[in-house]
Amino acid sequence: MFLPCNLPLVEGLHINQRDQWATGADFGRPSVTEIAEGFVHSAYTFGIESHISQSNINGALVPPAALLNIIQKGLQYTEAEISIGEDGSQKNIEALSLIDAVMPDVVESRKQAAQPQQKVKTETTSTNGEEAGQAVANHSEGMEVDGLEIPSSKATVLRGHESEVFICAWNPTNDLLASGSGDSTARIWNMNDNSYTANQLVLRHCIQKGGTEVPSNKDVTSLDWNCEGSLLATGSYDGYARIWSTEGRLVNTLGQHKGPIFALKWNKRGNYILSAGVDKTTIIWDASSGNCTQQFAFHSAPALDVDWQSNATFASCSTDQCIHVCRLGMERPMKTFQGHTNEVNAIKWDPQGQLLASCSDDMTLKIWSMRQDNCVHDLQAHSKEIYTIKWSPTGPGTNNANVPLILSSASFDSTVRLWDVEQGRCLHTLTKHQEPVYSVAFSPDGKFLASGSFDKCVHIWNVQSGQLVHSYRGTGGIFEVCWNHRGDKVGASASDGSEYCISSYVYPQKARTSLTITFTFILPITLKLHGKFYPQEVRTSQTITFTFILPIILKLHGKFYPQEAHASQTITFTFILPNT
Repeated sequence: MFLPCNLPLVEGLHINQRDQWATGADFGRPSVTEIAEGFVHSAYTFGIESHISQSNINGALVPPAALLNIIQKGLQYTEAEISIGEDGSQKNIEALSLIDAVMPDVVESRKQAAQPQQKVKTETTSTNGEEAGQAVANHSEGMEVDGLEIPSSKATVLRGHESEVFICAWNPTNDLLASGSGDSTARIWNMNDNSYTANQLVLRHCIQKGGTEVPSNKDVTSLDWNCEGSLLATGSYDGYARIWSTEGRLVNTLGQHKGPIFALKWNKRGNYILSAGVDKTTIIWDASSGNCTQQFAFHSAPALDVDWQSNATFASCSTDQCIHVCRLGMERPMKTFQGHTNEVNAIKWDPQGQLLASCSDDMTLKIWSMRQDNCVHDLQAHSKEIYTIKWSPTGPGTNNANVPLILSSASFDSTVRLWDVEQGRCLHTLTKHQEPVYSVAFSPDGKFLASGSFDKCVHIWNVQSGQLVHSYRGTGGIFEVCWNHRGDKVGASASDGSEYCISSYVYPQKARTSLTITFTFILPITLKLHGKFYPQEVRTSQTITFTFILPIILKLHGKFYPQEAHASQTITFTFILPNT
């Protein structure tokens, strides 16, 4: 299964992380060794897709760096196509990464790169006590989707990362947005003042080499805030987990894994951190001391995801197609679930910790219960691999107890599905994306779902109706989306190194009474609400009142309001908000 993180090997060349787990011998075929700088890597994906194991190739005749040479030639050919114009002229371009070289839209955008670059504001930021440059732009491309585009004025583009931004997560108590990237840094962006500039803290992931600290040059693969929002934990491809303060200070370094870390989670109490790695193990760490409390070696292949059921019990999944439920202090799994026929990409406990959902490359979504060995539901509707899943923050035991519990799934078939788990049926299929969907996230009240896809779009959906509410188009494929604790901002991380903070139109979400909002406009105006025009012309000073159920879309002369008023006329709208 493709994980959107890359390991830098040589300049301009990246190889997929998960494709380096096993040696060629593990699959009965020749290994490719010494690709660069002494590292040993596997041709896992290359071998699988080319069916090389079915050939009569003699591994002893394969020279070192053979795969690397083939990839380099392909990159050089693509770079030549981009750099040489139709008139034969040649221009210098930045080295092309492997992931960009196989994306037609990226190659095409590079060809059109002669267009002037947009200017951004540069500020001074803190980087582990040092200073670094950052750029923040308050404008980007807007995307029209049935008139529901989010304007650039509602999106803040955060620039500073020097490689793909794979992950992002909001602090649970305030508007600090954390991000992790292939540039071997995590960053904390302060979005608390609602301005279009953001201070950033740069958390450099370093390792000891020759008695000094040097950058690890490895991807930051995972990050998670503790429930109080006082500490941020990060996992890296260098095999270390780290704990940081909100001020960017390194609190602890956790070193026990023998290889990259793929997932990392705090428990609710905040005293333990759980990690999963390529070394086939999961580890519970003591957050205060940084020591390994217990290491679990039950999987026979790399562990891909973990999730806490309680403060001491957790589930883990792996490429070995198994799911183990383990408890701190126990030497064997409490439960092992088997049924998937391909690697299990993600697992999530429901809000009460009673049902466990899993998704796999076998294109199925399964629901498990500790009360039985076989799955409760085997949900088969997606036509390609399912990359991730999320439960809604609704139902018994949540702040939205009267709202039904729903499960969402994101797939490489470019769709998102919403599931009624109790009945085991699909409620809605969300089909606006054009490329694989990597991430989904529910708003805190469970009424809206954000989805991010490699088509560069972030879509926001109404969960009850399944309708698209808003859409935003960025400049790179979207790897992760997340909501802040109030539910009025969505964060998104992208493949081009940018990150977005999108202000939600569905606001206020917690209002419980009627609300009157006054706008001032220049007359005449055309007022468009849900596709209808009210009134067609307003030529004199007057107050107009509309009553309707939120959310609404207010469009005046092709622009979305409220925005800054400029003159002369007051129109009052009265909204009746649903009880929540």
